[in-house]
Amino acid sequence: MIRAAIVGLGWWGKTVVESAESSDAIRFVAGATRTVTPEIEAFAKKQGFKLEANYDAILADTTIDAVVLATPHSMHGKQVVAAAAAGKHVFCEKPFTLTKREAEDAVAAVKKAGVTLGLGYNRRLHPEIVKLREMIRGGELGIILHVEATMTFPNVLFINPSHWRADPHETPAGGLMPMGVHAVDGMIDLCGPIDHVFAQSFRRAAPIDADDTTSILFRMKAGMSGYLGTMTTTGPGFSFQVFGSKGWLRLEGVTHVAGASSEERRTHLFGTCKFQPIKGEAKVWQAAKLDVSRAALEAFAKAAEGGPAYPIPYDQMIHGVAVTEAIVRAAKSEKVEKVQ
Repeated sequence: MIRAAIVGLGWWGKTVVESAESSDAIRFVAGATRTVTPEIEAFAKKQGFKLEANYDAILADTTIDAVVLATPHSMHGKQVVAAAAAGKHVFCEKPFTLTKREAEDAVAAVKKAGVTLGLGYNRRLHPEIVKLREMIRGGELGIILHVEATMTFPNVLFINPSHWRADPHETPAGGLMPMGVHAVDGMIDLCGPIDHVFAQSFRRAAPIDADDTTSILFRMKAGMSGYLGTMTTTGPGFSFQVFGSKGWLRLEGVTHVAGASSEERRTHLFGTCKFQPIKGEAKVWQAAKLDVSRAALEAFAKAAEGGPAYPIPYDQMIHGVAVTEAIVRAAKSEKVEKVQ
């Protein structure tokens, strides 16, 4: 059993804690957050963990095996390095870091310390993604031609302008960081490294100074193309589709919508699935139900205790950050940008 501390207790930090309830692999024993309110104190009491004064206190506590970071994106790199130096395993919510250099430094730190690093791209563990991965690798879709995704939610219509998620430094290129990085990670997982990107990102309906409509084109090193669209001021939705020379497969669902129940955010991300071969009738089914947040935490905990390695290799963690950096550059330059 891994004894963990949650760092950051916003709506998603609370959701992460709730996902570990009754887990036999990981248990939250402590937490820290920038602003402690009566609501936070009540949540900690209900969940049975103690609130520490700050992150340093968490790292100094020898009864804590691991830290789980649900903090602003710009803090991740230094917090991972500090956790590694303190001998703590560390699970970092996505996106990993905002720069490739920070990602490289964080990975180097955990390797040097011999601790486990997990990253919160939990959709990789969903049975429908596992099935899609096996179909691609087994040749059932043929030669992969193109992969595309659309991710939307209305959260920016209701966000407090002073909230860190409203800061364009924390969330450049609209919905890329809060949502789109899941699709970028999926493309890397299923299609391999990304070579170059082109992006456009602008504001249409957002009440704050932030992009809400972003579209991105990709070209993978293996030759297939990709597309990702994100919108932050419309209804919630998620689709991921892979086109091959033997047919296509489409997964539909929803995104993590603030305000939805914790159980919904964790278990209802995938819905209708459809496989259309080049000949014959389409097959349609409903996705299996799985708490992907819990699955990711438990995969991390098992890796930290010497079990199977966490399912996202370090080189893919770093490459994902390099891709998002290139997207942000492309949105500003309005030119095709090479992934560095």
